[in-house]
Amino acid sequence: MKKETKYKIVTELEQALSQNNSFYLIDYKQMTAWEMVELRKTLKRHGFQLKVVKNRLALRALGDRFPELKPYFRQKTAIAMTADDPIALARLLKDFSQQGKVLEVKAGLVEAHYLSPEMFGEIVKLNSKMDLIARIGYMMSYPLLQFLRTLQAPLTNMGALLSVLKQKKES
Repeated sequence: MKKETKYKIVTELEQALSQNNSFYLIDYKQMTAWEMVELRKTLKRHGFQLKVVKNRLALRALGDRFPELKPYFRQKTAIAMTADDPIALARLLKDFSQQGKVLEVKAGLVEAHYLSPEMFGEIVKLNSKMDLIARIGYMMSYPLLQFLRTLQAPLTNMGALLSVLKQKKES
């Protein structure tokens, strides 16, 4: 491979890693070419990226940013990246690996935090990012809703009491 080609690959990977704040390192040694094409199509359909590069070039692209990931660049390594939803990407990789038992997640980075291989199963169990944000919003608004209902209760009771009094006077 020519030096210019290597330089181009390293700069493209640096850009991709800087644009995508979450990625997983995947061991694909048991995958056939057809399975790799299927994985790429599935990831692309959901808005994710998959890059297969030489380990030396990937290490150059990483530089000194993530030293804890360097030991995982052994044998065949692919990088699955996302900028939006690392949980959805993790679920997709887990589902794909369960279909054929040919994919193994070595390590990763989830929103700039190191993810060990043991923690991958925990990430898959989480709800999506939007679900978690919605839960936080609900939890923040729930006490206010309860307070408003408490304030409205006397007014509602007063209205009911006045209507009963009105009916008694009419009868």
